[in-house]
Amino acid sequence: MRIPSKHKGFVNIYMTMMKSTCSVRVRYAETDKMGVVYYGNYAQYFEVGRVELLRDAGLSYRKMEEDGVMLPVVNLEVNYKKSALYDDLLSIETEIVEKPSVKISFHHKIFNEKGELLVTGKVVLVFIDIATNKITKAPIHLIEALGY
Repeated sequence: MRIPSKHKGFVNIYMTMMKSTCSVRVRYAETDKMGVVYYGNYAQYFEVGRVELLRDAGLSYRKMEEDGVMLPVVNLEVNYKKSALYDDLLSIETEIVEKPSVKISFHHKIFNEKGELLVTGKVVLVFIDIATNKITKAPIHLIEALGY
């Protein structure tokens, strides 16, 4: 949404249409010798958040693939603030702040049990028609399920 600004031009205002929170406990296999979560595992935690957000909206990756649409990741951003440790209970907050088009962006925040922000990130996926292997628009039912 764009609204007029007191200054020249417009200001973009994004409203969260879908937000979800889920939890995951850090397993020993996800850590290094010091009990710190290996940096590459945060992408998997983001995936857990993404899948659960879609599930909360009544959607699933499996159903989308059965309907002929796949969602490969095209961009991953991770900002590390503080380490997650073995046996920490992590809270993964995931939200969509922009209407999906040919791509969909998920914004993530991961907190520990103390409420400390550990990681922020963004994952961008693109909609691909499985039959043609070409980029396609987001399915209408997905857009509607997400509140757009």
